[in-house]
Amino acid sequence: MTDAEWTAVRPLLPVPAWLQGRGGQPEGYCHRQMLDAIRYLVAGGISWRAMPADFPGWDRVYAFFRRWREHGLINEFHDRLCGKVRESEGREAEPTAGIIDAQSVRAAATVPADSRGYDGGKKVPGRKTAHRDRPERWAMVVSGSWNSVLTE
Repeated sequence: MTDAEWTAVRPLLPVPAWLQGRGGQPEGYCHRQMLDAIRYLVAGGISWRAMPADFPGWDRVYAFFRRWREHGLINEFHDRLCGKVRESEGREAEPTAGIIDAQSVRAAATVPADSRGYDGGKKVPGRKTAHRDRPERWAMVVSGSWNSVLTE
């Protein structure tokens, strides 16, 4: 992560309790090191145990990631980053509209009949799923393209 990226990302991260005077023990590694390790892992598609020695130990990185995921901090960081991108484009941080979409999925013969149906419009036997889609709900960017998003 470049210094410019870190400058943009740092205020978006949650502040550890010990820095706010709420007790707790200081963490053993800098958040920047941990984020660099996670970005490397995702970008390379490697396993946790294949983490290079340049980063903190894989077990520490995984524990950090797991703790953030369990407390919803990964999603919170993602949403803050998306809000920052939207504001840099001159839009409000939160979208004012969403898209509701439905999808028909073919079901195998082994799927119980009580959970299957028939979509007459698409002429597809199977299950119908609905989901809400927000275009800004991007996957976390781990490549160099993060530069252009954060340094504008």
